[in-house]
Amino acid sequence: MAKDASAGMIDGGLDKIATSVNLTVCSGQPTSFADIAVKKLATATITGADFTKANGDISGRNVTIASQASMAITATGTADHVVIDDGVSEYEITTVTAKALMTGGIVTSPAWKIEISKPA
Repeated sequence: MAKDASAGMIDGGLDKIATSVNLTVCSGQPTSFADIAVKKLATATITGADFTKANGDISGRNVTIASQASMAITATGTADHVVIDDGVSEYEITTVTAKALMTGGIVTSPAWKIEISKPA
């Protein structure tokens, strides 16, 4: 018997991701929710409108997190990770091409996808 999951079942996980309220550019990979603040170089407030669900690129479904433009840089460092979080405890991290940032400048985060595959 084949394994399968409906789009609605997979979308439940993507809906949780879309409850995120912050997008933070970090220097180094945060190792906990509290560590996001330690490694923060810039942050933006995000809403459900910043998330778009679609069929997965490989299988299942994905959600695209919109690019965030003109984020104020609040600390100097090398940006190499972007984090979304729900403001309480849950978060998701991706890597980005390393870029040196200076306090007082602005940065734009790239759009990125999180995919939940169908069961194999």
